[in-house]
Amino acid sequence: MIRGIALATGLAFVLAACQGDESYRSTRHLTAIPPATMALMSAKGVSASDPILMRAYKKESEIEVWKRGLDGQYALLKTYPMCRWSGQLGPKVREGDRQAPEGFYDVTPAAMNPNSSLFLSFNLGYPNAYDRSHGRTGSHLMVHGTCSSRGCFAMTDEAISEVYAIAREAFAGGQRSFQFQSYPFRMTAENLAKHRADQHIAFWKNLKEGSDQFEVSKREPTWSVVGGRYAFPADPSTAVAVAAKQARDERAQADLVAKGTPAIRLVYEDGGGHQSFREIVTANSGTSAFASLDDRTRRSLGDVSRPEALARGPEEVVVKEARSVASVVAPKPKLGTAAPGSAPDAGPAQHSTTTVARSPETKGPTKLASAKLRDAPVVTNEQPVRQPTRTEPKSLYDRARGLFGS
Repeated sequence: MIRGIALATGLAFVLAACQGDESYRSTRHLTAIPPATMALMSAKGVSASDPILMRAYKKESEIEVWKRGLDGQYALLKTYPMCRWSGQLGPKVREGDRQAPEGFYDVTPAAMNPNSSLFLSFNLGYPNAYDRSHGRTGSHLMVHGTCSSRGCFAMTDEAISEVYAIAREAFAGGQRSFQFQSYPFRMTAENLAKHRADQHIAFWKNLKEGSDQFEVSKREPTWSVVGGRYAFPADPSTAVAVAAKQARDERAQADLVAKGTPAIRLVYEDGGGHQSFREIVTANSGTSAFASLDDRTRRSLGDVSRPEALARGPEEVVVKEARSVASVVAPKPKLGTAAPGSAPDAGPAQHSTTTVARSPETKGPTKLASAKLRDAPVVTNEQPVRQPTRTEPKSLYDRARGLFGS
């Protein structure tokens, strides 16, 4: 029996993802909102007790905090850089896939963790009703301090302290939960045109419906799950304005495609972070990247997970679009292997082949990018290629030594 308890305890630790150790207590969760941020609230006509809403963008590695005014509309308060997120662009599908979730989530007071070993944290509430409807699994997906991620959104300790305080005061003012919108990138015509051949494009366009409603009305969109999709009911006037915006965006996307904007896919070694943090990691290449940082900044970053992946940046892969399979009369082809973390509801509108284009952020295509290309949903007459076996990752300490020196 004792052995069984020990095994269960060990399993719980493995599945804890970004949860962290909660065996100690601190008062950091009581830190006041900085005076400069309070002054910013006053300038925008909102108070610390007013409701909030947050929006996250993986590609840009940013988290926005919005405040609701007396008119019921939200105004952007501040944008905070994320120092780390893991995985690829796309939704989280299963426990252990290192994917940070995408979708609409509700954060309650019970989700706030004042005693996280990752400085401070709050749980996003993954899986939500949409995720569960698709059989997705995972737990303890959080926004937290310390620049380490296994499926979470990580900020510096200083940033999470401020964000945590803003949320704490909103809850104290009576807000029962705040909405956290998570996107692969900003839902612009340019981004959607570039990623039009991605396997997740149908899912992302569904997320854009909620994003458009918020941007038009500046009010928190309500959502439900209908037919395996997010549904965003709206009053007639808002629905008309949203439809008009979507029509404009679609025309803009079509214009970009007509002008030669290539279809691309971004392949990350393991997630990314804001450009400002990448610059820190890549500074003084071949030497200690943290050598020039002051103690306060170094402590705020904490134990950076996979710094070599953060420093590398994404590989840009050009996707050569092909004719729709429906328009081709030919023997039924064999399908390639689906990419890890792919959504069951987010198949591409067209099948495609891929070629590697040199990214402006890297010196050339990597073996990893080539391996990722095998995962793309490609129609081919060849046998599927077996996925490469991943080796056990080194410890954070060993990886940091390897990049920054001993």
